Amino acid sequence: MSPMIAAPSCHPALRQGVGLQPFTTWKVGGPAEWFAEPGEREELVSLAAWAQAQVLSLRCIGAGSNLLIADSGLPGLTICNRRLQGSRLDAASGLVEAEAGEPIPTLARKAARLGLSGLEWAVGIPGTVGGAVVMNAGAQGGCAAEWLHSVRVLDPANPATPFELEARELDFAYRHSRLQAESWIVLAATFQLEAGHDPAAITSRTSANLHCRTSTQPYQQPSCGSVFRNPEPQKAGQLIEALGLKGLQIGDAQVSPIHANFIVNIGQASASDIDALIAEVQRRVLASHGLTLHPEVKRLGFGPEH
Repeated sequence: MSPMIAAPSCHPALRQGVGLQPFTTWKVGGPAEWFAEPGEREELVSLAAWAQAQVLSLRCIGAGSNLLIADSGLPGLTICNRRLQGSRLDAASGLVEAEAGEPIPTLARKAARLGLSGLEWAVGIPGTVGGAVVMNAGAQGGCAAEWLHSVRVLDPANPATPFELEARELDFAYRHSRLQAESWIVLAATFQLEAGHDPAAITSRTSANLHCRTSTQPYQQPSCGSVFRNPEPQKAGQLIEALGLKGLQIGDAQVSPIHANFIVNIGQASASDIDALIAEVQRRVLASHGLTLHPEVKRLGFGPEH
């Protein structure tokens, strides 16, 4: 942790020692040294400038899905952007602009009501627009990269000058983008969807996708979504299930009995429990199938990330 720094009066929402459990879908994680939930994009930019002036590390989280934060917590400033919501949808052109904290399922439903096709797959993704772009989130045969036009980002080293990147500059691949290797923070994203569809048909397809996910995945328990990338053409969940690992537990972390590619918190699991269970599943799949399962989940506070 850094030396004691007084909170600036210009950022009354800036707090110290905030536990991050409520801000992750796994409900685990230690305290943030500094924490803030900006309500406007300009406030986020100002907070980033403050962190730079104080020589503090900076990271941004959204809905807290696809994220495992260590029990020891995080140094520096952690910004949660889930209050940075809002979107502008043009039914004629299909252009959709959304703030980084906009829930991706909310955006999918808005697009469906206007007859805009392209985000039907996203209705069951428990994350924000920013997170979906960074991770190239996908489901039901679709993904963010297919529809992203551009993204607006902030470089913590130069927070006063946000800039735009086109989709072709982001090196998209399966559950990967260039943004995962950079320290940039997503502020907003623009998607180019297909206009002119029947809103009722798009809404029906969107609802069907949501029903498929909620009926086959443990949505009633704390999880991060899918834990492992699929080693195509095989599916991670099928490989894990074939080894009889559904129900395997370390502490209160459990391989879901409903879907083997989900690890759920069935009580008071720690981040260490979850991390150990991820490693054990990887070990058993490698020993039996000769395949290394790579996590989708981003680890923070564990030292070198992987």
